[in-house]
Amino acid sequence: MTIDYSAGGPLTDLSSVGRGALADLPGDPVDICRLVHRLVIQPHDAGRIELPPGRFDENQIRPAARLVRTLLHLDPSPLTVPRPPERRVVGTCRHFAVLACALLRHRGIAARARCGFATYFQPGLGLDHWVIEFSVDGAPWVRADPEAMGLTVLPAPEALTPGQFLTGGEAWIEFRAGRIDASKFGVWGTENFGPAEIRGNAIRDLAALNRAETLPWDEWGRMDASYQGHTGAAYDALIDTVAATCAADEPAAVASLYKTEDLEVPPTLLT
Repeated sequence: MTIDYSAGGPLTDLSSVGRGALADLPGDPVDICRLVHRLVIQPHDAGRIELPPGRFDENQIRPAARLVRTLLHLDPSPLTVPRPPERRVVGTCRHFAVLACALLRHRGIAARARCGFATYFQPGLGLDHWVIEFSVDGAPWVRADPEAMGLTVLPAPEALTPGQFLTGGEAWIEFRAGRIDASKFGVWGTENFGPAEIRGNAIRDLAALNRAETLPWDEWGRMDASYQGHTGAAYDALIDTVAATCAADEPAAVASLYKTEDLEVPPTLLT
């Protein structure tokens, strides 16, 4: 079994969007990622420009097609036209990643979102974050951060180097081997740090590899119980399997494991 990362999935299909909005998209994946940096704005940045309160609900949007329609409502120009901050869609790092992934797939470029932790925002911390990977003509995957393009946090956000970003599974493997301190991995601005945050992102990353790119706070299966500290060794062993399977990156195994109870995203979180 293969997973077609060059075609839209439930949350990245743009076939319902008018062709005019997607006209003249560049063919270079890095250029597409740079476009996205000028289409999405983080809630804390949006707060500085006093947007109407209802605008902040945009960060609850899951499908990329709705993100695009929201952008067109704010500004009917093609997406290749940069938007000023007040006409960008309000979203998190996940929205940067999923919109980039959708546009890349629309151009027939293999792309996938990855959920995990960035080590470049605050020294010594792994902060909850989403990036993308793209592959051109079967070349090895390149990991990139569309949100960081145009910022100064990285010298080359278009090609992340090992250790700059750890997927949830990669962080779990490092934690289980005693090479990282899980208390340093979590969500910036909250008290949500520790092994449960790594478990959650490992599951979200498995879902993203199956083209089910949920919101960062979506929960299913035993994720809530994990966050509450109510899971034990058996659940940790399941996360071991998730982490190892994602690391091996064999599509058939990734797809098969995803169908396991507690791991598959329910349909209600794919709309």
